[in-house]
Amino acid sequence: MPNTDRMILSSNSQGVRATQAILVGLQLPGVSIEEVDASLDELERLAETLGLRAIARITQRRSGAGAAAVLGAGKLRQLARLTGGPGRVPAGATRRQKGAMPAEHPEDDTGDELALEFAEGVGDPGSDSGSDPDSDSDAQGKAERPTVVLFDHDLTPSQLRNLEGATEAEVLDRSSVILSIFQRHARTREARLQVEIARLNYLAPRLRGAHVGGDRVRGGIGGKGAGESALELDRRRVRDRIAELREELVYVQREAGVRRARRSRLNGVALVGYTNAGKSSLMRGLTGTDALVEDQLFATLDTATRMLQPPTLPKLLVSDTVGFIKKLPHDLIASFRSTLDEARTAALVLHVVDAADPEWRSQFEVTRQVMGELGAGESPSLVVLNKADRLDAPARDALAAEMPDAHIMSAHRPADVAALRERIVAFFEQDMVDAEIFVEYEHQRLVHTIYEACRVLDEKHEETGTLLRVRAPVAILDELRGALQTAQDAASAG
Repeated sequence: MPNTDRMILSSNSQGVRATQAILVGLQLPGVSIEEVDASLDELERLAETLGLRAIARITQRRSGAGAAAVLGAGKLRQLARLTGGPGRVPAGATRRQKGAMPAEHPEDDTGDELALEFAEGVGDPGSDSGSDPDSDSDAQGKAERPTVVLFDHDLTPSQLRNLEGATEAEVLDRSSVILSIFQRHARTREARLQVEIARLNYLAPRLRGAHVGGDRVRGGIGGKGAGESALELDRRRVRDRIAELREELVYVQREAGVRRARRSRLNGVALVGYTNAGKSSLMRGLTGTDALVEDQLFATLDTATRMLQPPTLPKLLVSDTVGFIKKLPHDLIASFRSTLDEARTAALVLHVVDAADPEWRSQFEVTRQVMGELGAGESPSLVVLNKADRLDAPARDALAAEMPDAHIMSAHRPADVAALRERIVAFFEQDMVDAEIFVEYEHQRLVHTIYEACRVLDEKHEETGTLLRVRAPVAILDELRGALQTAQDAASAG
């Protein structure tokens, strides 16, 4: 089996100096090196969204991620050489993580080959050519070293401490990177509350004792021992803050639920898909609104709902939702469950896929899995293979053969957007039937409701009321007839 442990140094400088970072990934059993590379490519894009510049990658084949420092001892020293750390886990920290796979022998990677691939003009930031660590030149070299290490896996609190001690750099795992991006991009009150709850849930088990000397609050009658330690007190404050935020979120979500109920009789279309698949660009094309469009992961976190343009009768509403991603923290999925209610209750779900991404199949599967967790896996749906303008003719033909029912398009081509709009309208019209509704003049306020919910084909004013010939789904017609009957019964009782 070929060796897959590698360290790749590259440069993507755009003329603006950014904080340098190193990406670290593990090739676990059953995972191909191509999958590892694709996941690290995604992590690099996440890093760029945070303003970090990845200058190196380190990958290692391991049987598990449960070692005290995740990496083997040899690979840890190679990582530390880049960051300027000692490359050693503190004494006593190498015990096996609870519930983790058995750690490998601490020296199991000393014989691995290390392949270095340098981009043109990029040197090894960890090379000091044997210089004196106290010399001025070495001090300048340390100043230029990467100061952030990003792991493409979740790390335990003890692993974070061990890695920071061994590398003398800030260590972040994948979940913390995603949470930081969510925190930066949240704009509405609901999104900010959801992100803060997820962030605190992530932070709580990772709090460290900031005070030396043990107890800070003495125990009283019925107390336990000498009282809470500083760390216990901090954790209790976090739990209390989470409880406060959840109460506030319930209130905000109740308001959002009322707004959704007001739109319940209108037909809804939800855009879902992997982050950066082009949902916001498609939203702008379908609704004619200035939806935020940026070439960044998680540029959109807040669900926006707008009317399909040109407008139809009955009106159709289009909702843009937060994008999905592999290894999305579970707390974020739980927090954004209500935000994604627009997708769960929509009459039609558009699965927007970046067809130009080589990993689009696995990304589509991630979206389907999350939608299934939300209870929307069985909703009527249409796959939209977006960004087809980046594909050549043979690639488009291959896609059409593989996904014959999908809609292949580019959100930047007005003709493609118009064709998708017609397909959406046709979906809703296929279940429509023609019917007549008679509204007595004393209940004329319901005529406006009928115009909002149906396509009115004809209107005649008769002696006692208005006769409307309409086209609408059967469910809408039944709802309107029920509202008319209720109004008539109330008038008779009065």
